[in-house]
Amino acid sequence: MGTGMTEYQKAIFAAGCFWGVEHLFRKQEGVISTRVGYIGGKRPNPTYEQVCTGVSGHAEALEVVFDPEVTSYKELLLFFFKMHDPTTKDRQHNDIGSQYRSAVFPVDTQQEDITARVIDRLNEKNIYGAKVVTTIEPLQKSGPFYEAEGYHQDYLEKHPDGYNCHVLRLNLDLSDI
Repeated sequence: MGTGMTEYQKAIFAAGCFWGVEHLFRKQEGVISTRVGYIGGKRPNPTYEQVCTGVSGHAEALEVVFDPEVTSYKELLLFFFKMHDPTTKDRQHNDIGSQYRSAVFPVDTQQEDITARVIDRLNEKNIYGAKVVTTIEPLQKSGPFYEAEGYHQDYLEKHPDGYNCHVLRLNLDLSDI
């Protein structure tokens, strides 16, 4: 358990429909809070409708606030790689388009370096049998994270039978990555 004196950190991940991403991440030890939103596009303050068309360039993403005394950025990143298919460009299951891309939005150079090393290692070990196409889009270049409309927040908590295309691959061994 954290001491409460540690400063919480943020991580931003995109792995398809943000409802399922949030649903799985919020249950991880050390995660303090989550919020879904849009990042990586050109249009300021995009709406869900604009993001859905793909024209805004934004990805549906999840911002995770975590306690680094309980979990590390790398542990969260490895969880990200277990809960979606990082080998499909602009697609997760039935969701197709750049808004569903697999992407990491590092908030600093340390997260950027860790992400690059993990992707290199995943490819080197050929974990998925295909190349990881997850993009690294540093926060300082990708623009701000825009919080999604209220009805998207905690969506699968409010609608347990709602659409979710994410499957946690428990058998995927990433222990030596």
